[in-house]
Amino acid sequence: MLRAIYRAAWWLIAPLAVLRLFIRSRRERGYREHIGERFGYSAGRLPEDDAPLIWVHAVSVGETRAAQPLVDALLAARPDARVLLTHMTPGGRATGEQLFGDRVLRCYVPYDMPHAVRRFLRAWRPSLGLVMETEVWPTLIDECKHADVPLVLTNARMSARSFKRAAKFGAGAREVFGGFTRVLAQSPSDAERLTALGARNVAVLGNLKFDMASPPALIARGRDWRRAIGERPVWVAASTREGEEELVLQAFAALNVPDALLILVPRHPQRFDEVAALVERKNFKLERRSRWAPAAAAAASAHEGVRVLPQDVSVLLGDSMGEMGAYYAAADLAFIGGSLLPLGGQNLIEACAVGVPVLIGPHVFNFTQATADATAAGAALQVQDPADLARALRELFNDKPRRVAMGAAAAAFASRHRGATARTVDVIQALVSDV
Repeated sequence: MLRAIYRAAWWLIAPLAVLRLFIRSRRERGYREHIGERFGYSAGRLPEDDAPLIWVHAVSVGETRAAQPLVDALLAARPDARVLLTHMTPGGRATGEQLFGDRVLRCYVPYDMPHAVRRFLRAWRPSLGLVMETEVWPTLIDECKHADVPLVLTNARMSARSFKRAAKFGAGAREVFGGFTRVLAQSPSDAERLTALGARNVAVLGNLKFDMASPPALIARGRDWRRAIGERPVWVAASTREGEEELVLQAFAALNVPDALLILVPRHPQRFDEVAALVERKNFKLERRSRWAPAAAAAASAHEGVRVLPQDVSVLLGDSMGEMGAYYAAADLAFIGGSLLPLGGQNLIEACAVGVPVLIGPHVFNFTQATADATAAGAALQVQDPADLARALRELFNDKPRRVAMGAAAAAFASRHRGATARTVDVIQALVSDV
């Protein structure tokens, strides 16, 4: 009965979903492109192409970046295979294009409607599907099962909050999660919750995000920026979400550290202009990364292509894509966004890997394990509100030995947990060879 209601609901939702695409396209044009793919009308591969096709679904930017080491490893391990990368958002698609170029095939995953999913599967004929993290679509799982396409929930996580919500569906949830061929969990607690929801063949392989490495050229770019910034105290507020920038600026106003610079990096590019206007309304002197440091900043020699940042600039807006590693490399401290409001937090691992001490707010239900582990390792501090954030920043800016020790602990923490990619590739290799 639940399945019938769910499928019927999609017929009602689909027109509204398309309308929502056009509404969102007013801020991000990509939403009005490739709409046919969302109903399974994609080019697919040529009929005579019999190479194994490994399909990786990464819904948006974060999942796509987390999938990078896995996709790179798959391309190296299976040069005879093709990789199809699917997304739900234009940001995810753009990130995939930036990371992989024409090394992979790409399209949007279809809406969770039987005919759309069937068209998609007929067009691409995947040998294996890998769904990243928390993407659970009942019809997609069902249709893959009917088409004999093994489907693996990869880098899987299940927060306590999500578990309680899913468990309310009882047998319906067990049927959905039991439809995955394998489930590769990030942590024992994730595995325990997923098993309780009906998942079969669950293994704990670790978190792929620990294998994400900012390219050396990107780190060098951030070091060049830092030399152009000078000896000022610098902190980055990374992946901030709507409503959160105001709280970050509130903390910055209360910081009381002379000459401090805030690098503010909103998570969604369509909000860059909105956040710039907010910063100026709050009477902070703003510079935009896009206007300050041109692409030549990636050059190896210090300062080449980078003019010195004026001393009166107090906020540098990170209005670029794919440069988070550089922002971290330019900073003394990092605050991870999505966590001052009940949004679940964002990935703190990339900052740790660069060796930057991390501050994170109280709302981290999407990254509970990573946050707890980083805090226990001395790599991160959790703050409760803007006043607490300002206090923690002030204390760390005034205590260099503690700050340096936290940075070293962060780098060691990230290094210690690497290896999930190799373990995941081993599982996938065995599955591909069986089909």
